[in-house]
Amino acid sequence: MESLWLEYAWALLILIGLEGLLSADNALVLAVIAKHLPDDQKKKAINYGIIMAFVFRFAALFAISFIANVWQVQAIGAAYLLYLGIKHIVQAKFGKKPEAHQKELKQESSGKGFWPTVGKIALADLAFAIDSILAAVALALGLPDSPLGEFGGMDGGQFIVVVLGGIAGLVLIKYAATWFVKLLGQRPALETTAYAIVAWVGVKLAVITLAHEDIGVLDHHFPHSTGWTTVFYIVLVAIALLGWFAPSNKQAKATQS
Repeated sequence: MESLWLEYAWALLILIGLEGLLSADNALVLAVIAKHLPDDQKKKAINYGIIMAFVFRFAALFAISFIANVWQVQAIGAAYLLYLGIKHIVQAKFGKKPEAHQKELKQESSGKGFWPTVGKIALADLAFAIDSILAAVALALGLPDSPLGEFGGMDGGQFIVVVLGGIAGLVLIKYAATWFVKLLGQRPALETTAYAIVAWVGVKLAVITLAHEDIGVLDHHFPHSTGWTTVFYIVLVAIALLGWFAPSNKQAKATQS
C-alpha cells in the first residue's frame, strides 16, 4: 500500500510540472489577448480570465468522459487555437508595420471594448482547459487503481491526482499572468512567440483528435507516446527560445536604455 501512494505522489509531482507548462501557455495567451486594453481594464480582464480558467477546468473534470469520447469537442478546441495562432503570425509577418499595427490595436480597443476581449479569453481558456484535463487524465489513468472507489467516471485516487494537478495549474496561472504582462512590455517579440505556442498547442489537440477511436487517422496511443511527447516539448522550448532571443527584443531593450 505504501508503494502505491508513493507512485501516486510521484505522478502528482510530474503532473504539477506538466500543468505548470500548460498554465504558462494559458497565462501568456491571457496577457497577449488583453494587451491592447487600458491598464485598469487589462487587470480586470485577466482576473476574469483566471476565474473562467478555474471554472472551465473544474467543469472539464466532471465531463471527462464527454471530453475524452466526443472528438468534436477536441476538434473545436484545436481549430480555435490554430486559427488564433496562425492568424496573428501571418499578420505579424505579412501585415502592417509595427506603428500601424499599434494604431490598429488602439482603434480595436476603443471600438470592440472590454467584453469582446473577455469573450476571446473565454474561448482560449476553454481550449486550454480541454488540453489540460486530457493531459492530466492520460497521466492519471496510467496509475494503478486505489482503494477509494470511483468518482467522476474514474478511480477515486486518480481523480484526486487530476484535481490537485488542476489546482496547482490554476495557482500558477494567477501569478504567471501578471508576470507575462510585464514581460510583454519589455520584449515585444514575445507576443508573436506566444501565438506560435498557441498554434503548436492547437497542433497537439489536433493530433489527439486524429487519434480518436472514431477518426483513426493516427494510432490511438500515439498522442501519449514518448516519441510524440518529446517532440512536442522540444519544439515548444525551441519556439520560446527563438522568441526570447529575437532581434526585436534586443532593439526594444536598446531603445528603452
